[in-house]
Amino acid sequence: MVTREDMDVLGRGSGDVLGQDGEKIGAIGELYIDDQTDQPSWVTVKTGLFGMKESFVPLDGAMLRGEDLTVLYTKDQVKDAPRVDPDGHLEPGEEDRLYDHYGRNGGPAQGIAETSAPTKGDTGEVYDEGGSAYGGTGGTLGETGRTGPVGGDTSGPNTDDAMTRSEERMHVGTEQRETGRARLRKYVTTENVTKTVPVQREEVRLEREPITDENRDAAMDGPSLSEEEHEVTLHEQRPVVDTETVPVERVRLGTETQTDERTVSRDMAKEHIEAHGVDEGRRD
Repeated sequence: MVTREDMDVLGRGSGDVLGQDGEKIGAIGELYIDDQTDQPSWVTVKTGLFGMKESFVPLDGAMLRGEDLTVLYTKDQVKDAPRVDPDGHLEPGEEDRLYDHYGRNGGPAQGIAETSAPTKGDTGEVYDEGGSAYGGTGGTLGETGRTGPVGGDTSGPNTDDAMTRSEERMHVGTEQRETGRARLRKYVTTENVTKTVPVQREEVRLEREPITDENRDAAMDGPSLSEEEHEVTLHEQRPVVDTETVPVERVRLGTETQTDERTVSRDMAKEHIEAHGVDEGRRD
């Protein structure tokens, strides 16, 4: 439930309105205060291109989480809400149309005033921007004529005889965000490879052998004198180069998670209660 204690956070306008399914509807606009209960009753949501459109959403059952406000309605319900100009005050007829759209039975008929922060007049009474006093001195509640109990809150709505002290608590979480990209790219280069291989070649060598009884018949075969030629074919080996493409390895990109520690700090507001006009030396 959203109360006046939440107005300071909502009044910053830095949070978003989220639907009941957690979907972002739009940025927080203005708060509207009920003239009768002096409690936040409606909030406007900035939607559309550049946030130029504002829609009214009831604060019934709304929850403040950090600077974001979660309401009980969906984004489509808010977008289809009747068009009402956020002119600083909701008339009863405008409220009725909004109540009908959101399926509520109806609400107060006194009207709703817009507020962004309370202001204080010269008499000590506190006023909203619509001019209706919602607090003052002497235990009275402005122009409404309602009288608060003895010891009631003189700076806001009437409460009991106790004062609530609140403080901000830090809730730290993590979010996943993209920090960079890596890719694999394959390209071709050429390098010179040198290898040495043995090669063979034939050479002519003159061989002489004397005439013996064993080769005499072969030597005397043929005419006694003649002109002849003998030819020998020589051979040699030459290097032959051929190439083939073979797979040598597979490469892929992988990720691994490294855990670091980060220290975060933030100024946290804390309420303190002081007692004034109390006789500290008195012992009962």
